Amino acid sequence: MKKHISALILAGCFLLIAAIQKQNQPENDEYTQWGEYLGGPDRNHYSRLNQINPENVKNLKVAWSYATPDSGQMQVNPIIVEGILYGVTPSVQAFALHAATGKELWRFGDKLNNYASTSRGVAYWSDGNDKRILHTIGAYLYAIDARTGKSITSFGNNGRVDLHTGLPEIARSKFIISNTPGTIYEDLIVMPVRLSEGADAAPGDIRAFNVKTGKLAWSFHTIPYPGEPGYNTWPKSAYKNLEVGAANNWAGMAIDRKRGIIYVPTGSAGYDFYGGKRKGKNLYANCLLALHAKTGKLLWYFQTTHHDVWDRDLPAPPNLITVKHKGRKVDAVAQVSKQGYVYLFDRVTGKPLFPIQEIPAPKSDLPGEETWPTQPIPTKPAPFARQAHTLTEKDISAYAEDRDSLLARFRTFKRNRFAAPSKEGTVILPGFDGGAEWGGAAADPHDGILYVNSNEMAWILTMKPTPRQDALAGLSTGERIYATTCISCHGADRKGNAKSGYPSLIDIDKRKEKDYVTRIISNGKGMMPGFTSLSQAEKQALVAFLFGEEKKEVNIADTKGFKNPYLPFVSTGYNKFLDSKGLPAITPPWGTLNAIDMNTGEYLWKIPLGEFESLRQKGIPTTGSENYGGPLVTANGLIFIAATKDEKFRVFNKKTGELVWETKLPAAGFATPSTYMLNGKQYIVIACGGTKLGAKKGNQYVAFALP
Repeated sequence: MKKHISALILAGCFLLIAAIQKQNQPENDEYTQWGEYLGGPDRNHYSRLNQINPENVKNLKVAWSYATPDSGQMQVNPIIVEGILYGVTPSVQAFALHAATGKELWRFGDKLNNYASTSRGVAYWSDGNDKRILHTIGAYLYAIDARTGKSITSFGNNGRVDLHTGLPEIARSKFIISNTPGTIYEDLIVMPVRLSEGADAAPGDIRAFNVKTGKLAWSFHTIPYPGEPGYNTWPKSAYKNLEVGAANNWAGMAIDRKRGIIYVPTGSAGYDFYGGKRKGKNLYANCLLALHAKTGKLLWYFQTTHHDVWDRDLPAPPNLITVKHKGRKVDAVAQVSKQGYVYLFDRVTGKPLFPIQEIPAPKSDLPGEETWPTQPIPTKPAPFARQAHTLTEKDISAYAEDRDSLLARFRTFKRNRFAAPSKEGTVILPGFDGGAEWGGAAADPHDGILYVNSNEMAWILTMKPTPRQDALAGLSTGERIYATTCISCHGADRKGNAKSGYPSLIDIDKRKEKDYVTRIISNGKGMMPGFTSLSQAEKQALVAFLFGEEKKEVNIADTKGFKNPYLPFVSTGYNKFLDSKGLPAITPPWGTLNAIDMNTGEYLWKIPLGEFESLRQKGIPTTGSENYGGPLVTANGLIFIAATKDEKFRVFNKKTGELVWETKLPAAGFATPSTYMLNGKQYIVIACGGTKLGAKKGNQYVAFALP
C-alpha cells in the first residue's frame, strides 16, 4: 500500500512540474532568463528584465521565502528554468521550488549526513524531455532528473561520477570537492574542483565529462607532462604529484558557445606559500586559459602571477563583454583578480587590450625559495583595491583604540610591492580574499561597463620553520598529527584565531560529537580542506588528542610513516590585520563597489559597501566592510547586491552609484542574487545563510517583487 501511495505522490509531483514548465516556456530572448550560474554563459550577472525600475524599486516587498531544513552558509546563485527554481541547502542538498510561490517540489541529498562544504549552485542541461540537474556532493558529481529529483542511474556509476576520475593513481584518494557549478557545452560539462592548498594537493587537471553517460571526455593538464608545452616551467618530476599539486580551477568558467571557447581561470600551485619544491614560472597555475570546449585543446593563455607564493588564485569566472577599442568593437574577456587588477583581452586572440607591464619583484630571503623576478600588472584600469606597498603609517586606523601597538607591529612587516612571504611577516593587501572574490563582477555586456565589489582587508603572512621528524619523535601520534596538520591555523595552544575565522578547539569535547569532528577532518569545512591523507587510525588518534583521551605513550615508529611531503617552511595561518575590537587595522574604506568603463579603463564611480553598526552609532561615516557574493545589474539602470555582514540588501543607481533602496534580510546574504519573470511578475531572489564572518546563521531564500 505504501509503495502505491509513494508512486501516486511521485506521479502527482511529476505532473505538477510538467504543468509549470509547459506554462512557463522560456522566451527566445537572451538576458531575460536566469537558467545558468550567474545569469548566463558569459557570467555577467546581467538582465534585461525591466518591470522593476529606478522609479518603483522602493516598492519592493517580500513575495515568498523558503526555509531550508538546515542552516548555515549558502553561497548559492539559484537558477530558474521553466518556472522552477533550483538551489542548494547549507548541507548541500539540491532542491526544486515553484518559482512563483517558493513551494518545495523535491529535495535531493543525504538528509542524515550534514556535509560541511558550501555550494554556489547547480547546472542544468536538457535534450527534449531529458532534463537534468548536475550537482556535486563531496567528491561526486550527480545527475538528477530535473522534474522528479530522482537520481538518473544511467549516469556514471549508478547516478554519480567520482571527481577523481582521470587523475593519476597517486591522487585517487586525495581531497577533492566542487563548490561551483560546472559549465555546459553541448553534451559536456566541464567541472571546477577544489583541492588541498598544501603540497599533498591533487593535480588540478581541467576535465570534461559527458552529461549523458558520465564518461570522461577530455582532460587538460595544468601541470604539464613531458612533451607538453609548459613542462619546462616546473621541476621535471612535478607532474608525478609527489610534492607538487593543484593549479586547479575552483571558481568556475565562462563560455563563448558560438565560438566553442571556454575560458578557465586557475589558482596557485600547492603548497601555496613556499615554492622551493616547484621552482620555475609554473604554467598553467594562475592563468586565464582559453580552451577548445569540445576537445580541451589550449588556444591561448595568460599568466597573471608567476610562481605564486601569495595564494593569488584567479577567484571568479571571467566576464565576456564587448568593448570599443581603437575605434572598433572587440569581443573581449575581462578577468578580475584578488590583487585588485582587471585584465582585458581580445577573446579570440588573447591579445591584451591595455598594455601589461612586467614589474620587478624582490627576491625571497627564505632558503630554497626562488621567487620570479617580475610580475605582470595591467596599465589600465588602475587597481580597484589599495596595494600593500602604498600603505604608510597614516593608513593605520584612527578608530583603533590600540593604534600605537598596531603601528609598532606595522613597522616590522614587509610591505614593498610583491614582497615575498617572510619570517618577519608580510602585508598581503588586497588580502587572501581579495580584492575580487568568488562573487565576481557584473557587467553590461554591450556597453563594456564592469561592476565589481572588493574587499580591502590586510592580512599578515608569516612563515616559520617546519619541525623535522626527529623533533616530533617525542610526541604521541595525535599530538604529532596536530603539530603537522592543524597547528598553523588553530595554534599551539588550540585557541585558534576567531577574528580571522579559525575557531578554538579548546573544550571541543563539550561542544561537538566525535563523529562530527571526524567528518570535518575527512571532508573539510569552509576554508579548511579535508585531510584524506590521514588514515582512519590517524584520524582517531587526532580526535582522541583533541578530546583529551589519548594515551601519552610515544609511538616512535609511527613518525616514520608520515605521508605529507616535507616543506622547510610553512605559514602560521591566515591572519587578518585587526585592531583590538576586531575591526580592520587600516583606514577605511574596508569594502567598495566600483564601476569601471572597460572601453577606456577609467572609473565611473567608487563607493564604500557595507557598514558597522557600532561605528554608525558613533556618527562615523560609512566605512565599507568585507563582502562575499556578487552584484546583479539590469539594463534599466539598477545594481542589486547583498554580500555584507550587516544583513542589508541594497540597490544602487548603476550610472551614479547612488543608493536608491535597501532592506534588512533575515540573515546576511553572502551570495549573488538572481532575477526572473514568471506569470507577468519579475522576482529578485537571494540566499540568506549568514554564518561567514561570524554572522548569525540563516536558512532562507527570499524573493522580492512589486506588490
